[in-house]
Amino acid sequence: MVNTGSERQPAALVQSVDRAVTVLEMVAKHGEAGITEIAAELGVHKSTISRLLSVLESRGLVEQLGERGKYAIGFGIVRLAGAATGRLDLVRLGQSSCQDLADRLGETVNIAILDQDCAMNITQAHGSAVVTAQNWIGQRTPLHATSSGKVLLAHQSPERRRRLLRRRLEEYTPRTITDLDQLKQELDRVSADGYATCFEELELGMHAVAAPILGVGGEIVAALSASGPAYRLPRRRIRQVAEDLAEVASQLSEQLGFLG
Repeated sequence: MVNTGSERQPAALVQSVDRAVTVLEMVAKHGEAGITEIAAELGVHKSTISRLLSVLESRGLVEQLGERGKYAIGFGIVRLAGAATGRLDLVRLGQSSCQDLADRLGETVNIAILDQDCAMNITQAHGSAVVTAQNWIGQRTPLHATSSGKVLLAHQSPERRRRLLRRRLEEYTPRTITDLDQLKQELDRVSADGYATCFEELELGMHAVAAPILGVGGEIVAALSASGPAYRLPRRRIRQVAEDLAEVASQLSEQLGFLG
C-alpha cells in the first residue's frame, strides 16, 4: 500500500518533536552548543538543526549567545519549570492552609487542579464537623458539576473552554447543568463573583463553594473548595464561606508568586 502525504505527516511531526527535545537535552547537558556539533552528534544535516533551533528560540526555549554563536537554554524553560514547581509547592503549602480552614469551617476543604478535562484533587483536610471522611485525593471529578471545576473552567480562554467542554455534559443529579448556554451563564457569574458554587449538582444533599488560586502571571493554577451537607452548608452561609476561601486562596496565590 502506498503511503499518502497525510499518512507521512504525523510521523514526520513526531520525529521533529523528538529531535527538538533531544536538542534541548543536549544544550542543557553541555551548557551551550553550536549547530555543527549538535548536527554531528545527532547525525542529521545542519539545516535541520538550524530550523529546530530557530523555532525553539522563537518560543524562548533557547537563546543564541552572540551573533552566529552557540546556543544555551532560554528563560522559556524557567517559565515551564516554574509551572511544574508551582504545583509541587501547592501540595506542600496547601496542606496546612487547608487544615486551618477546615478547622475553622468545620467542613472538608480540597485543592483541585485541571487534569485533562477533569478536576483532580491533590490536597484535602477534614473539619471537626465531618463525620465520615471520604478521601478525594487523586480522584478526578467533572468540571461542569463541581465548584472547583467551574472555577477552573471560568479562568480558561474561550478556545480552551470549548475544547474542555466538547463532550456531552453528563447528568449526575436532576440539578446538574447539562445545557452549554446555561453553563456559560454560570461561568460568567463565577468570573463576576470571584467564586463558584455547586448545589447538589454532583451528589444530592451536598453543597460546595470554591475560589481560584493564581500563579505568577495571574493564570489559574488550582481551585480551593469547601464542601459539606446541604443542612450544614446552606445557601445563606455560602457568601461567608466564599470570603474565607478567597482570603486563603489569595494567600496561597501570593506564596506561589502572584503579585496581584
